[in-house]
Amino acid sequence: MKIYTRTGDKGMTGVIGGRVRKDSVRVEAYGTVDELNSLVGQAIVLMDPAKHKEMIADLTEIQHELFDAGGDLALVKAPDGMQLSYKITADMVTRLEQWIDRYDAECPPIKRFILPGGSPVSAALHICRTVSRRAERRVVTLAEHEPINEEVRRYLNRLSDFFFAIARAANVRDGVGDVEYKRGGEVFR
Repeated sequence: MKIYTRTGDKGMTGVIGGRVRKDSVRVEAYGTVDELNSLVGQAIVLMDPAKHKEMIADLTEIQHELFDAGGDLALVKAPDGMQLSYKITADMVTRLEQWIDRYDAECPPIKRFILPGGSPVSAALHICRTVSRRAERRVVTLAEHEPINEEVRRYLNRLSDFFFAIARAANVRDGVGDVEYKRGGEVFR
């Protein structure tokens, strides 16, 4: 099988159920999810398997789910004779909430806003957090124009919170403090 197909040379790409322009809102949404998936992979390779074993496992699961989310977003209509079926579910959102609580329990209480940084792993996870938020914004825009799997939007919303919690926990595991925003007062009590 060849990697190149030449079918996109005129600015169109295939989605599940048809073809759309490469700059469509749909392609922008699942393309941003794909970008996020790559950044999660980058964060994983920065991790020490001894200190971050559980984190690596969770992030690897998230990579698979992001691939599923991209598939859900690329689904325009079910192939003939098949029922529309999505992969991202409410159970995945609930599980993310459990993971957020678990990682948050490792961290000291927050008193000030946190700036991205600390350890290299934490900084990489904060990049994942911001791209997750952008992916969510793209999905919100897509949902204004076309039907989507609503669980993808919820999943991405929760995922940005997950990246915040795991970035802070990575700093704890790496023995590095969070970088606090010092120009404001304590905002969390």
